[in-house]
Amino acid sequence: MDTLAIRLKIGAREYPMRVKLEDEAKIRHAGKLINEKLRKYKEEFGLDDNQDLLAMVAFDCMVESLETNAVNAEDSEHIKSTISHINSMLSKSL
Repeated sequence: MDTLAIRLKIGAREYPMRVKLEDEAKIRHAGKLINEKLRKYKEEFGLDDNQDLLAMVAFDCMVESLETNAVNAEDSEHIKSTISHINSMLSKSL
């Protein structure tokens, strides 16, 4: 397993980490998205406290995650129902 040592800057701090080569782009992109949200909240609310900004970003990300999970669960149920219906129709036709 090849790993790469990187430094990721989030807000005003740099974080050293070791990541899998295939995950580097995804991790750097995640850091970029966090920093964009930090800038957005700083401009929108005029906050300078990094802890407050990070808390708001964490909260925002959690809400997005919960919404995505809910949509995925609904999609999964719809797919299961559709497959079950198709299975039933196939069984009847055989």
